[in-house]
Amino acid sequence: MTKFFSKKTSLALSISAALLASQSFNAVAEEANEEIERIQITGSHIKRTSMEGPSPITSLSSDDIQKTGVTDLISLFTKLPISGQGTFSTQANSSDDTANGGSSVSLRGLGADSTLILVNGRRVSVSPFAKGIDTAFVDINNIPLSAIKRVDILKDGASATYGSDAVAGVINVVLRDDVDGVELSGKVGTTADGGGDEQSISLVFGNQTEKSSHTFILEYFDREEVLYADRDYSRSANQAALTGDPLATDFRSSSGIPGTIALASDPSNRLIDLFGNDICPVEDQDPDNNLCRYDYAPHMTMIPDAERFSWNYMGKYEINDTVRAFAELNGQNSKSIVRGAGSPSFNELFMSGDNPNHPFADMPDHPFYQQDLTMRRRTVDIGNREKRVDSDYYRAILGLQGEVNDWSWELAYSYIKSESTERGVDGFPNSRRIQEAIDGVQLDDGTTLYWNPFEPSANSQESLDYIETTTVRVGKSTNRSIDFKISGPVLEMEHGDLLLALGAEYREESIADNPDDQFLRGDIFGTEATQANGSRDNTAIFGELAIPVLDTLEVQLAVRYEDYSDFGTTTDPKVSFLWAPSDDLSVRGSYGTAFRAPSLHQLGLGRTDESPNLVDTQRCALIGDQDRACDPQEYTAVFEGNPDLGPEESESYNFGVIYNVTDDLSFSIDYYNYDIEDIIDSDTQFVMDNFGLDPNIVERRPTSIPGDPGEVIQVNDSFQNIGDLETSGLDIDIRYNLETEYGQFRFGYIMNYVTKFEDFRGTEEGGFEQPEVRWTTSVDWLKDDFSATVAVNYIGEFDQEASLNIDKKVDSMTTVDATINYYGIEDTVLTLGATNLFNEEPPFAYHDFMGFVVNVHNGQGRFAYAQATYKF
Repeated sequence: MTKFFSKKTSLALSISAALLASQSFNAVAEEANEEIERIQITGSHIKRTSMEGPSPITSLSSDDIQKTGVTDLISLFTKLPISGQGTFSTQANSSDDTANGGSSVSLRGLGADSTLILVNGRRVSVSPFAKGIDTAFVDINNIPLSAIKRVDILKDGASATYGSDAVAGVINVVLRDDVDGVELSGKVGTTADGGGDEQSISLVFGNQTEKSSHTFILEYFDREEVLYADRDYSRSANQAALTGDPLATDFRSSSGIPGTIALASDPSNRLIDLFGNDICPVEDQDPDNNLCRYDYAPHMTMIPDAERFSWNYMGKYEINDTVRAFAELNGQNSKSIVRGAGSPSFNELFMSGDNPNHPFADMPDHPFYQQDLTMRRRTVDIGNREKRVDSDYYRAILGLQGEVNDWSWELAYSYIKSESTERGVDGFPNSRRIQEAIDGVQLDDGTTLYWNPFEPSANSQESLDYIETTTVRVGKSTNRSIDFKISGPVLEMEHGDLLLALGAEYREESIADNPDDQFLRGDIFGTEATQANGSRDNTAIFGELAIPVLDTLEVQLAVRYEDYSDFGTTTDPKVSFLWAPSDDLSVRGSYGTAFRAPSLHQLGLGRTDESPNLVDTQRCALIGDQDRACDPQEYTAVFEGNPDLGPEESESYNFGVIYNVTDDLSFSIDYYNYDIEDIIDSDTQFVMDNFGLDPNIVERRPTSIPGDPGEVIQVNDSFQNIGDLETSGLDIDIRYNLETEYGQFRFGYIMNYVTKFEDFRGTEEGGFEQPEVRWTTSVDWLKDDFSATVAVNYIGEFDQEASLNIDKKVDSMTTVDATINYYGIEDTVLTLGATNLFNEEPPFAYHDFMGFVVNVHNGQGRFAYAQATYKF
C-alpha cells in the first residue's frame, strides 16, 4: 500500500489540474511527501496519505487564481471550460432581475442548483433571493479571494458523499488557515470603454504555535457600475437600427412616453399619442403597428455597482495530544445598486370617457371621443427605476476533531444565515394611486389632484410624488446542521489497509422571500418580484470503503441515505476505482446516482409575476405578423410553487486516463456521461406554444378582429418535473515544462468538448448557449525577479435562439489575459495585468436587446489593473 500511495502521490502532484499552467502545488507536494499523516480530499470522507483519489478533481491554488487577474470567484469560474449554461454573474442584474447582486456557477451546463458549493467541505446557505424566480443558488460573491487557499472542483456526481445538489459536481472552497505574519494587498483597475472601475484592499494576519493557530482576513471591494449605454453594441434596444442587419430585431418597448392610446373595450384599436402638447418623439413612432416605442437599453445595468466588506477567522487549539477544537467564522456585508428604465404599463390603466383630461374631449368627430381609454405608457416622469440591495452573510462552524488509535473523528455544529433587503428607491409607481390620480383625488383643501398620462409636462410635482412609491423586499435564508464522521483502517489486507468512513448529518433549512404588501396586492406593475416561504429538515447517514484490491488497484464504494421532511427518502450509491499499472500511468473511473431535492423556492413560491420575452406562436399562426404577434415581446407570466414536486434523479459515469509521458510532459483525458430524469423547471414558451388558446392557462383580451384570439394578458405557469436531460463529453488537460537559459516555461492546455447534449426543450450540443468546445491555453514564464503569464480563452460558436429561426451562428469568442510580476523589492510583489487584453467584443446574438448572450459572453471588455502585495 505504501508503494501504491507513493506512486499516486507523485503522479497526482505532477499533473494537478489548474486553470493556468502554474503548478503552485509543488510546495504542497514537498509537504505531502514529508508527512505520513492521513488527509481528507474533496470527494471523499476517507482520510488517506495520497492527494489523488478515483474521482476527477481540478485544483486551483491562490497563486493560480491571482494569475488570472480576476477580482471575484465568479469571474474565475466563467473562464473555466467546465462551466456552462446556467453560470451567471452579476452581469445583466438589471431592475428586472430577481437575484440582484448574486452570482453562481453551473458545472457541465446542468444548472446552478445542480452544482453543490462547499466551504471547507461543508454546505453553506442558499441566497434568499432565487435566480429567475426558482433557481436556488449559493452566492459565491460571499467568498472573498484573499481568504482562499485553494478551490477544488470535483467533476462527477457526488450525492453518495454530499447529498442533494451534487448532480453535476462539487466546488469546494478551502480557506486559508496557515498564515504566520502579516500580508497587505491592494488592487486598482479600470475598463477600456467606461464604467467598471474597481478597487480592493485586503489585510491578512495570523500566527502559528505548537498548540494553536489563528488566521484573520479582512477585505474591502468596490466596483463602479457598467450600463448597457457604456458599450457601443448594447447602447440601444433597437438592434435593427444599431447594426443595420435586416435580421436584427427592434426590441424597443411598446410602452413609450407619452405612449399609445387605445380603446378600453378593444386595446388592439389604438393610436400613437400625437395629440396635445406632449407627443411621441418622431424616432419612437412605429406607424406600422400604431405604437409609441421606448428605448430602455441605455438606462439598464449591465454590471451593477457593488461594495463588499468581508471578514474571516480560522482557528485551532490543541486541547491535548489527541483532541483539537476548531472554529471558522465568516461574515460579509454587501451593497449593490441595479438600474432599469422607467416602469412600463401595458393597458393596466384606464381613463373614463368623461375625464376632464381626456385627449379627445374637444374632438367630437374623433372615433375615440367620450370613449373609455387604456394606454401603453412608461412612467419616465417619476424617474428610472433604481434598486438598492443590502445583504449580510454570516457563517459559524464550531467543532472538535481528534484521533483514537489509527482512527480520525470530527464533530461539528454549523450555523449559516444570509439576509437581504432590496429597496426600490426611485422610479416605482403604485398602480392603485396612479388610477386614483387619473380619476382625480380629492385633497384636504377641496381641490382635485390629477395625473394626466397623456400630457407628462403638465403634471405637478405633487401629482408625481403621489403616484411614486418605495418598494421593499426582505429575504432570509438559514442553514443549521450538526455532523459527525469517523475514518480509519478496518483491517490489514494483502495489499494494504481496508479503509472505512462512517458519518451522519442532521440539517435544518429555511427560506423566506417576502416583498411588501404593494407587490402582493399587485399594485406594482412593470417589474418582477417573488414571494417564497418554506422550511425543511433532513437526516443523512453515509459510509465509504476504500479497498486495496492490488498494489496498483483501489476500489472505492460509497452510499448515502437521506430522509427529507417534505418529499421522502433517497439512497444514492457510488463505485469508483483507481488503477496505476506503472508509475507514469493511471486509469480511473466512477459510476453513481445523484439527486437534487426541490428547492424551497420551487415548493413554497407564492403568486409571483415575471415579464419574460416570449413569442405568441398561436396568435402568429392565425393572424401573421400583425400587431407584432410574431415578434418576441414582454408578457406577464404568473408563477406559483408546486408542493407536489419530486426530486430530480440522475446517473453518471466517468472514465479517465492520466499519463506522465516524460518528467516534463503529462496529460489526462476523462470521458463523462450524465443522464438526468424528472428535471424541475418551468418553460413559459412551451406553455405558450402548446396551451396558448386555452383560456384557463393563457388569458387574452377580447378583440373585434375576425380570427384574432386577442393579445395575451397573462400566462399562468408553475414548476413541474418536466423532462429529462442527457449530456456527455471529454475533459482534456495537457502540461509541459521547459527549462531554458531564458527562464522556466510552463505550458498548459485544458479543454471541454461536449459530445452530446439533449434536454426536454430539444436543445442539443451546439444549440443556443451550448457551445461544443471551450478551451484555455496558457504559458507561465519565470526568470530572476520576474514572472509573467499569458492565457488564451476560447468559447466555441453555437446556434442562435431556436425560436427566431435564423440560420446563423453566434460566433466563437477568443480573449487573451496577461500578467507580469516583479519580485525585486524585499517582501513585495508588484503586478500589472489585463483581462481581455485586446478588448474583444462579444459576438452578436439576435435573441435579446443587448445584442449578445450574457450567460455565455462577457461585456466588460478590457480590464487593466495594478496590484501590490507586501508581507511582513
